[in-house]
Amino acid sequence: MKKLFPFLKPYRLQLTVGPFFKLSEAVLELLIPTLMALIIDNGVNAGNTGYVIKMGALMFVIATFGVLFAYICQYSASIASQGFGTDVRNAMFKKICSFSFEQLDKFGIPSLINRVTGDVNQLQSAVAMLIRLVIRAPFLCVGGLVMAMAIDLKLSVIFMLVIPMFIVVLFLVMFKAVPLYKSVQKKLDTLTLVLRENLSGVRVIRAFAGVRREKERFNEKNTDYADTAIRVGRIAALTNPATTVIMNLAAIAVIYFGGIRVNTGHLSQGEVIAFINYITQILNAMIVVANLVVLYTKAYASALRVNEVLETEPSVKYGSKTAVEKSENAVEFKNVSLTYAGSNISAVENINLSVKTGETLGIIGGTGSGKTTLVSLIPRFYDATEGEVLLGGVNVKEYSEDALRNEIAIVQQRAALFSGTIASNMRMAKEDATDGEIRAAMSTAQATEFTDRLERGFDTGVAQGGNNFSGGQRQRLTIARALIKNSPILILDDSASALDYATDAALRKAVKENTASKTVIIVSQRVNSVKNADRIVVMDDGEIAGIGTHTELFKTCEIYREICLSQEEGDEDEKK
Repeated sequence: MKKLFPFLKPYRLQLTVGPFFKLSEAVLELLIPTLMALIIDNGVNAGNTGYVIKMGALMFVIATFGVLFAYICQYSASIASQGFGTDVRNAMFKKICSFSFEQLDKFGIPSLINRVTGDVNQLQSAVAMLIRLVIRAPFLCVGGLVMAMAIDLKLSVIFMLVIPMFIVVLFLVMFKAVPLYKSVQKKLDTLTLVLRENLSGVRVIRAFAGVRREKERFNEKNTDYADTAIRVGRIAALTNPATTVIMNLAAIAVIYFGGIRVNTGHLSQGEVIAFINYITQILNAMIVVANLVVLYTKAYASALRVNEVLETEPSVKYGSKTAVEKSENAVEFKNVSLTYAGSNISAVENINLSVKTGETLGIIGGTGSGKTTLVSLIPRFYDATEGEVLLGGVNVKEYSEDALRNEIAIVQQRAALFSGTIASNMRMAKEDATDGEIRAAMSTAQATEFTDRLERGFDTGVAQGGNNFSGGQRQRLTIARALIKNSPILILDDSASALDYATDAALRKAVKENTASKTVIIVSQRVNSVKNADRIVVMDDGEIAGIGTHTELFKTCEIYREICLSQEEGDEDEKK
């Protein structure tokens, strides 16, 4: 919880001014029943019209100031709560951006989205209520009780019996509700995950006629979430009726025993009415307190989830070296192994490999052979669990994040584009890229073939995820984006899988011509994509099965030969 308190410091003024004016409003509100009693006893009963008008005017002035004070409090609460929420969301986003891929996998994207949005919104409400009601409601309870005791001490004993009952009800609600609110949030994460998978994979679902199955799956998760939410709602719903019954029983007792004391001359009619007004104030304040208990129970569950993100330290700690040193080997793997969290099987195991500066290295292998895992260790998307990865002869852990990012340009398997324009996507890699640089990179990536036909050219809009482009077009745009960066090391991770053979060949030729001085690592399942590389690494079940040129491996590596022959047969089938 301590992680959240610093976010309130910039709003200390609002946190002071707001409650002060709300407390002032409560003080004025407590005066109203007493003034009403004076009007009845000294004005109405005595037939003194002037006194009634004078006290009525005073009550009007008090009510006017009460409205003004309430407005100032509300304004302060709005500034503090919205500012607090904005700052927390910014801090969470910054923290999430520092997470490694392993930590992102651990939390899950849907859960992180819910935490940044829903949970922070819950905390915003808690801050607003902190300013508006947390001080006012208890003060009205205590103040109303004190004023009632001042009118008649014996009659106020009723409150001494009621308040403990009220506290017991609130405790029971909190005891039962807190664990359930946590469960509700977790099930909301699961529901969001299912929804996200369905929306992003809607084409696949329809292609395999899986709409009915996914409807049933979503309905199952939705029903599970609803059942838990209803269960906790039932518990929370008991709060208002229980507290209302308790306080109304107290009001009945006050009217009954108050009438007796009026008959005995211990109380006046105005004092009984004032006493009942104080009961009403206390009743309303108690109901507000009950609702606050429910609100802060939810906020507590949300705070734990937000804190979990803020307190998680990035598993990847960057070093202080700001520049990558030049050496004979651009990249080296020394006895490298990686086991993903929650798995007992190594994704890559005992890898020893050197990539020379300026060399083009191909990496090929079947699905799940460890190709992508291997290249993900170079920019430290994951850290090796054993061994070390060297960049320019220095362990990658010694470099700063900027040094690594400047040294390496990577095109990942999934072509990720962002809403905006083609040009804005290109300038993500280099902010000051000129139109000429963009065109050169697009030409190398074979993207000008379709961008030149677009009416607005590079200013053409890009939909979310680049869904207004085909798979091959998205891949060429992401390759162009990596080329604009002009980094010494270029990694193409199966980035041309959606391209036809002719375009793929033209792309490889253009990349080779324009990256002659760069170290290029090409990951692919296609033999044609890697066969002209200086060397080829064959991966199988997380291990290196062979290293050499295309000719050497075809003769000496059984796995590589099988891949070549299977793809040649596929080519022949296509020709037929």
